[in-house]
Amino acid sequence: MKQSTRMPQENQTILTDCELLEAMKANSNSAFDSLYERYWLMVYQAAFKRLRDESAAEDITQDIFLQLWLRRSELQIEYLKAYLLTSVRNNVLKRLEKEQRIVAVDNLLEEISINKGAADAALIEKELKRLYETIISNLPKAQQQIFRMRFEEDLSTAEIADQLQLSRKTVQNQLGKSVQHLKESLLIWALLFLMK
Repeated sequence: MKQSTRMPQENQTILTDCELLEAMKANSNSAFDSLYERYWLMVYQAAFKRLRDESAAEDITQDIFLQLWLRRSELQIEYLKAYLLTSVRNNVLKRLEKEQRIVAVDNLLEEISINKGAADAALIEKELKRLYETIISNLPKAQQQIFRMRFEEDLSTAEIADQLQLSRKTVQNQLGKSVQHLKESLLIWALLFLMK
């Protein structure tokens, strides 16, 4: 009995990401489905690792793949895995900015010690404190003074306004700007560090 020379369907050549991307550009739903099945879990896990929220991670994952499909004709992707992970990082940053989430330093240090080990945590804590001081020192003088009076001397905005002979509204505005700057700087640093 002569054996068939035809390969069984499950042993057919698996297309590369580049081949699937090209097929997807030509409106191939099956190419998109293959990429989705290949990378959905990786994208979801990367988003969940950063957000610790299943629903948010699913939303980001779905949005990334939706954008991949909608922008298929204009995207120039050389390395799909890197593109998807960069998309996760960007989407997480956008979401955190939209939610105005603050990463408390204590929570950040706990996360670092879990992810990087206790030995690295002390060094990282020292570096984080140095970064904090650098950010505060680079604020405009008025913002820096108000920030230090509020958070290092624990004065109320009314007390600061009285001491500096400013309106309370001015103190609150300057304090808001300095806190926003610190929050953004530390959040970006923390996310970039934790994504390593």
